[in-house]
Amino acid sequence: MRADARRAAAFEAARMYYQQTQTMEAIASHLGVSRSTVSRLLATARDEGIVRVSLHAPGARRAGDLQEEIAQSYGVAVHVVPSVPESTERERLDAVAAEGAALVQSLQQPDSVMGMAWGTTVAALVEAAEAKPVPGLAIVQLNGAINPQGSGLGYVSTVLAQAASSWGATVHLFPVPAFFDYPDTRDALWRERSVRQVLALQSRCRLAVFGVGAFDAEVPSHVYTSGYLSARDVHDLRSDGVVGDVCTTFLRADGSWDDVPLNARGSGPTPADLARIPRRVLVAAGPRKAAPLRAALLAGCATDVVVDEVTANRLVHLG
Repeated sequence: MRADARRAAAFEAARMYYQQTQTMEAIASHLGVSRSTVSRLLATARDEGIVRVSLHAPGARRAGDLQEEIAQSYGVAVHVVPSVPESTERERLDAVAAEGAALVQSLQQPDSVMGMAWGTTVAALVEAAEAKPVPGLAIVQLNGAINPQGSGLGYVSTVLAQAASSWGATVHLFPVPAFFDYPDTRDALWRERSVRQVLALQSRCRLAVFGVGAFDAEVPSHVYTSGYLSARDVHDLRSDGVVGDVCTTFLRADGSWDDVPLNARGSGPTPADLARIPRRVLVAAGPRKAAPLRAALLAGCATDVVVDEVTANRLVHLG
């Protein structure tokens, strides 16, 4: 789409969304495009100043105030994505994913390594990304994805293949279980050369992108709905004060993780591992993710956060 045509489409999408409170599905049908394209057009409208959104629900803080308060509280760069009250949770996720995709693409560097976790939010981000090849970019999977039924890797490889197609990148999969049955098994596999090569590539990441998981998110988190955890696992995690996960490392409300038993069997990076990566983009949508988002920020998982306005409001009220 030519630049002038894209700006015209962005204006029309913003007019329908913010003035007429049309849904993304209705706008997509009117414009003859996909819903993810509508999300990107709305992001373009905000980025280029076609629309300036200022929402202030009773008792709620403004988006700019939310950004400043979260940034000061947690020491991160914050992007609060505005939304209208009529937005569905899926539409909020799509809008946040589009904003997150634009941020990630602005941070990508030629001949560098980017780490990606997997999950519902990252899949939406990849879907929203524009095709923009980055020479020499390598994408490495940050956490294993195989579940007890032996599936999961296909889902992740599809998401990463789409990312590679959009960004002209090479992909390095991490073909190990998300959670091992025994810590000793993980420790033994970590000594294998093929696994060590992936771990070494993870250590070279200059940029990482991931979401935050919640037990009862409005748009379900993949790790909690696809056979990765047993009912006993969930019971034990809740009993231990766990509120969610980042890269399948489980976090308590205060951001602690190192003595959560299931983490000894996990394949994902810990917050301490993530902290070695210079830029770490955490993308979250849905107010039920506010508690695990706060835990992730207390644990120092992220340098940059993209979050919808409703979730940002819930986050600041958590203190």
